[in-house]
Amino acid sequence: MSTGKSQRKHFPAPPAPIGGSPLSARIFGGKRSLAIFGGLVVYGTFSAIDAYGSGGEHAEQVSETLLGLVVILLAAKLGGDLFERLKQPAVLGELIIGIALGNLALIGIDSIEPLKNSLPLEVLAELGIIILLFQVGLESSIKEMLSVGTTSLIVAMVGVVAPFFLGWGVSAYFYPDENILVHLFIGATLTATSVGITARVLKDLHKSKTKEAKVILGAAVIDDILGLIILAVIQGVIAANNQGGEIDSSEIFVICLKAVGFIVGALVIGHYLSPKIFFVVKGMRVSGVLLSVALFICFGLAWLASAIHLAPIVGAFAAGLILDDVHYQVHPSFKDVTIEKLIDPIAVFLVPIFFVRMGMMVDVAHFGRMEVMVYALVLTLAAFAGKQVCGLVIRDKSISKLAVGFGMVPRGEVGLIFAGIGATLVIGSQRVISPEVYSAVIIMVMVTTLVTPPALKWSLMRKDSAAGTGQPSIDQTTQSSGSAPSAQSEAGTPDRSNEDGPTRPS
Repeated sequence: MSTGKSQRKHFPAPPAPIGGSPLSARIFGGKRSLAIFGGLVVYGTFSAIDAYGSGGEHAEQVSETLLGLVVILLAAKLGGDLFERLKQPAVLGELIIGIALGNLALIGIDSIEPLKNSLPLEVLAELGIIILLFQVGLESSIKEMLSVGTTSLIVAMVGVVAPFFLGWGVSAYFYPDENILVHLFIGATLTATSVGITARVLKDLHKSKTKEAKVILGAAVIDDILGLIILAVIQGVIAANNQGGEIDSSEIFVICLKAVGFIVGALVIGHYLSPKIFFVVKGMRVSGVLLSVALFICFGLAWLASAIHLAPIVGAFAAGLILDDVHYQVHPSFKDVTIEKLIDPIAVFLVPIFFVRMGMMVDVAHFGRMEVMVYALVLTLAAFAGKQVCGLVIRDKSISKLAVGFGMVPRGEVGLIFAGIGATLVIGSQRVISPEVYSAVIIMVMVTTLVTPPALKWSLMRKDSAAGTGQPSIDQTTQSSGSAPSAQSEAGTPDRSNEDGPTRPS
């Protein structure tokens, strides 16, 4: 009998990548086969869509959905990978690739147009929003929010109030004839803060343990809760307005009470019931119990929020908050797993569908209109100014006010969610966010997300230079042969899963 060693086959090593410029090497180095494969798949996909379009009246809806998933998922991964290589959030790559796909009709390719109005893809995108906000809740901690102190709470309050009224004012100035609810919704969109993007930047700079980081991350999570409450209230007022009649102050108070009561009630009751639910199901022998229970709570609260005329994402976020690890990891059968890791594959599938579709809904023709671009510019300036005001309320002189302000600026995925919801709501027969306003909001989200990483890095390095610490950035430490003591001490601290914030798989 021959040995395994004698039968082992030896395969030649893959050829070394062809040399090129440093930038091209970062993007395409060693990935030529992937680029070729992607190009062939895209070509084949468009050919298939064209073939479907020629006999579309006889084709089943499932065929269109499957082709749509091929296009969207492939585009999302290619766009996200490119931006990750450029040290930018993958969500921007998914958004921009969606903008490119959605405007192919401008160059005579209209095969993608049916995907914009595909109901199955819209449902999958809505599920993606719910899963994303569930992840945001999972990565947040009520205990940490309660322990951040009054500084983060005040920063969060100012970081919601200031951009809300600035956004309201900008919208009222540029569109004075619109319903006041439209202006309120634009103000609500500016209240959002992307925890994940800021947390990623802070960790890359080895600044996750600084005072600025604790204030920023604590305030950003509180921002999300307050922003969702405002969103729920405005959405409730719009729904009541569409039923006819005037909305008086007492009805608005009832809607506010309902939104706050739902979140508080869900947190209180959920923290009491969730340990008992996991105790009951821990003995079940069927696979996937932990994931099933997590999705049961997520979708259940999302449905309950929708049933009382609140946004389903409010319920999904509350569900994530109540599912603390200690509630299920005390049981031996759940000890070595986390809900965050179990949810990741679902998010990989559903969340990019939402962001690519959000990009596909942007009409770049509006970018050529001067009034839209001026509105986008002023709205972006209001978004920056509203969050920079946060730093002015900090009394601790050891904390960089500028860094806190920049850390609160990125709207990221949360701003896109608000814009997406506004694009689906209607007042009478008019959409709350019109196509041109939607395009301006997308520009604001992109600019605030792109500018934050370098601006936050500059402000933190400026503080270190002023203090005479000479602490290098991560780029400087990786280029030197030895690490600086301060970076070493921070890098040596135990890593926690929630330091990255609600990072989303790309």
